[in-house]
Amino acid sequence: QVQLVESGGGLVQAGGSLRLSCAASGGTFSSYAMGWFRQAPGKQRELVAVITSGGSTNYADSVKGRFTISRDNAKNTVYLIMNSLKPEDTAVYYCAASRARLFSRAFDYDYWGQGTQVTVSS
Repeated sequence: QVQLVESGGGLVQAGGSLRLSCAASGGTFSSYAMGWFRQAPGKQRELVAVITSGGSTNYADSVKGRFTISRDNAKNTVYLIMNSLKPEDTAVYYCAASRARLFSRAFDYDYWGQGTQVTVSS
């Protein structure tokens, strides 16, 4: 089956940066839309950023201009570069893959990573 393995989470000070990585195996990575989601305790999971198989991107308004999603199909890896981090960015971040050309909501995604904690202190 498709497996997504994440890395890069941690604790940073407000204004700092992190790069999250998600390595995929067991599928055809280049055909998937890839998304990053986040979920804080007691809150709904929300879409942060998405990149299509063709490389088009979209972002949540809350992170636009601060976060960048990218993919390297040769490495079967998707990245999320997070700059100017704020305490409200604190959440568990999940990598997800969609086999279809539907990727606007969490239920559009077929495969999920384990999640990695990002904590931003003030």
